[in-house]
Amino acid sequence: MNIRPYIISLPAILAIMNPVMTAAQDKNDFNPIQTGVNSLNIAPDARGASMGDLGAATDPDANSQFWNPSKYAFAYSQGALSLSYTPWLRSLVNDIFLANLSGYWKLGHDDNQAISATLRYFSLGEVSTYGSEISSGQTLNPYEMSFDVGYSRKLSEKFSMGVVLRYIYSDLAFSDSYAGDQNTGASAFSADISGYYTTYPIIGRNECQFSWGWNISNIGTKVAYNQGENPAFLPTNLRLGTAFTFPLADYHNLTFALDANKLLVPARPLESSYDVSTAEGQKEYLDALEKWENMSPITGIFKSFSDAPGGASEELKEIMWSLGTEYSYNSQFFLRAGYFYEHAMKGNRQYFGIGAGFALNVLRLDASYMLATAQTSPLDQTLRFSLTFDMDGLREIFGGRRRR
Repeated sequence: MNIRPYIISLPAILAIMNPVMTAAQDKNDFNPIQTGVNSLNIAPDARGASMGDLGAATDPDANSQFWNPSKYAFAYSQGALSLSYTPWLRSLVNDIFLANLSGYWKLGHDDNQAISATLRYFSLGEVSTYGSEISSGQTLNPYEMSFDVGYSRKLSEKFSMGVVLRYIYSDLAFSDSYAGDQNTGASAFSADISGYYTTYPIIGRNECQFSWGWNISNIGTKVAYNQGENPAFLPTNLRLGTAFTFPLADYHNLTFALDANKLLVPARPLESSYDVSTAEGQKEYLDALEKWENMSPITGIFKSFSDAPGGASEELKEIMWSLGTEYSYNSQFFLRAGYFYEHAMKGNRQYFGIGAGFALNVLRLDASYMLATAQTSPLDQTLRFSLTFDMDGLREIFGGRRRR
């Protein structure tokens, strides 16, 4: 008896375990965008998560590689290193987590360029499989990881751009040695390109800060599971954002930010859109499905803007929105809150984020807490922790001079 290899994926876990999403799947027009390596789109740091998963135009920090790497060129410190930890789907299991290590370093004496890097590791915990008459069950530890390096540079006093190159490895399969099936992890390469603009307008008697940014991430090859038989699109994403900061009083600042995200991946054809009760309709559906499966990633990026069967109104449903605010006192104490919205027919992720942070010369500790609008959501009560080390602070402790 042959046992087929299994692919374990996060969307499958969410669809099975989340009653909200399962109920939505009963509707014919439920059609979330399907991609591989979905963990690439999980916010790694507590600051961005507490503001509703945003960061395209907020002030640069050590975790800007995920949100908008071009912000590093405007970073205030010579360098920083951040370690973040997120227990994922904690309401369902206790061994799934995301660990993220990010950092940057400013180059030269002109304070206009920086290099950066990130290492991400997403563990799906321990998974046990059932055996058969000729083979025993297995205990697996599927995971996904990526490593990337980036470079950002100011092109003017107010505008910068950045690029990132990324290697991705996804090991979600196992092999049945009795059946002769040998499956290995899937690899892929991708790149990001981003831009960031910031200015300081005078409103009344106050000097404010207005910024906007964009980031197209994970432009790359498909990730091929099951020995190349099941290629999947990477979660190529377009992020647009803006942020506005104004002083409430001396040492007191308030920031409002808004991000909009759209996956640049074509939607899988819906069977309900075809009359599969007839031979002609079934053939049309199978042809459309084959065309979708064989579509190149670059073609898919352009197709993603015009593939919705309902036209522009359906395309708008694919946009995810994040709205957040941050209060800071003397750049040492922070309070944050935000909201994330995704249309019910595209995944139905809707949740609030709250968080706080405390910074000293050397380190900053941030924490966030997620509150899903649906109590049955497995994303509810998700915690994140980020610990950031400031290189200027370390240099000051060991006798160096802080950058101006």
